[in-house]
Amino acid sequence: MTVDDLKKLNKNKKLVKKLAKKYAAFLASDSLIKQIPRLLGPGLNKAGKFPTLITHNDNLETKVTELKSSVKYQLKKVLCLGVAVGNINQTDRELYINIQMSINFLVSLLKKNWQNVKTLYIKSTMGKPVRLY
Repeated sequence: MTVDDLKKLNKNKKLVKKLAKKYAAFLASDSLIKQIPRLLGPGLNKAGKFPTLITHNDNLETKVTELKSSVKYQLKKVLCLGVAVGNINQTDRELYINIQMSINFLVSLLKKNWQNVKTLYIKSTMGKPVRLY
């Protein structure tokens, strides 16, 4: 999208919300990322999809792959959290590494680290849950 396309949205909340729902993530250049809050208002930020910065010497394919493989943790007041850590095409070793990294990252986000964790379960889509901690 160009700056003119963004100006057409003109802080229209419904159109910005529709745009945020249509795409999983956004990439923007340095010059454009500064203008987005002025052109669109807080809509993308509220949806949690503010654009990721991309420079002219970044490889676009690696940036897109990095965005697709990232996981977002949204810690609110709920006591339960579900996160996708792998898929059927991955080996056991890759799944083990993903699970370990995601658990360690989640624990690092908590105020009292492991003291805030009561139990951890892993579950496949149709399988029974297995307790890890």
